[in-house]
Amino acid sequence: MGFFTFKKQRPSNEEAELTVQPRPRNFPFYIKAPLVLIGLYLFFYILSLLQDILVPFAFAGLIAILLNPLYNRLEKWKVPKILAIILTLLTAIIVLAGVMLFLSTQIIQFGDMLPQLKQKSLGLLNEAQQWVSMKFNIPLDKQMKMLNDTLNNSKGYLGQTLNTVFGIVSYFVLIPLYVFLLLFYKPLLLNFIFEVFKEDNKEQVADILQETKSAVQSYIVGLMIEACIIATLNSVALMILGVKYAILIGVIGAILNVVPYIGGVIAIAIPVLISFVTKDDGLTTPVLIVIAYLVIQFIDNNIVVPRVVSSKVSVNALVSIVIVLLGGTLWGVSGMFLSIPFVAVLKIIFDRINELKPWGKLLGEEMPKNIPHKVVIKEEQGNENSEDKTQTNDTKENME
Repeated sequence: MGFFTFKKQRPSNEEAELTVQPRPRNFPFYIKAPLVLIGLYLFFYILSLLQDILVPFAFAGLIAILLNPLYNRLEKWKVPKILAIILTLLTAIIVLAGVMLFLSTQIIQFGDMLPQLKQKSLGLLNEAQQWVSMKFNIPLDKQMKMLNDTLNNSKGYLGQTLNTVFGIVSYFVLIPLYVFLLLFYKPLLLNFIFEVFKEDNKEQVADILQETKSAVQSYIVGLMIEACIIATLNSVALMILGVKYAILIGVIGAILNVVPYIGGVIAIAIPVLISFVTKDDGLTTPVLIVIAYLVIQFIDNNIVVPRVVSSKVSVNALVSIVIVLLGGTLWGVSGMFLSIPFVAVLKIIFDRINELKPWGKLLGEEMPKNIPHKVVIKEEQGNENSEDKTQTNDTKENME
């Protein structure tokens, strides 16, 4: 008895042989559950500690997958390997520099109007304080104290924001370096992945890698096209409504729209606040902005996303919202953006492993065609019992 079982074989003329067979240990649930929770806690704690290393590496992985077709094309044209990687990175940097130059010009124009915006904002703040004092009988001194406390509490968040800004500057150095090394050592990394698994699973591993590459490329390219379309629609709508800095606000709204569900709400709030400060027509322009953005969101969700963001992996809305919030809690805005591609890759892996297919179905949007038989039987029995009770009650009432 114990953890091993011994099986006796026929003894030979010299000695009897014993074979040791390990017996699998099945731990009870009250032991497994705490171990799983502790493991998850340690895993996410380590991810949080290594944020400054893992976040740029994750972005570099996405960018390397996105730039891989251009790099492969240059290699087919007999361009030397290192030169092909440098040309690929230069192309990406030039495109990014053009976008940043366009945004910086708009930001400078916006900065010239900051004194007027500050003066108008103070006027609106005084009117709001008078309204609160009249409606809720809160003295102005108490309102100022509450406002000062709020500003003091926000200093910590301001420090985190500045830290993030400095982190972003450092990312501009780390991400190109990571992308260069990932493209340079791509054969080594792929060979390692294939050698880790058995010979029988190589075709399955190749399928997973191919689907992962296609899904990530489709997702990122689709998001870029979607952002251009939404930026154009936002800018045109704001220009028609006469909102100042329409192009800048439209582009910011399109960038925020990349963050699923949450970014769209913030994208609507920004032009509404700007219209309150820069225009004197009351609620007319803010209401029209909300209506215009809701129409744009409808076009985005029902026309642009299904046709442009043509990823092979679709994640349902419930999982998307939860994973975006978890990513934001773990790694901030970067985590929000990285969460959807991460879950898409997980779903590809889950769909290819028999033991994990239920998890893949849970992440997807496809609804089961047939409800489990036991659930149907219980529901039908519950309906039949309720019908029998109602018939019995009707019979008693008629007899009475």
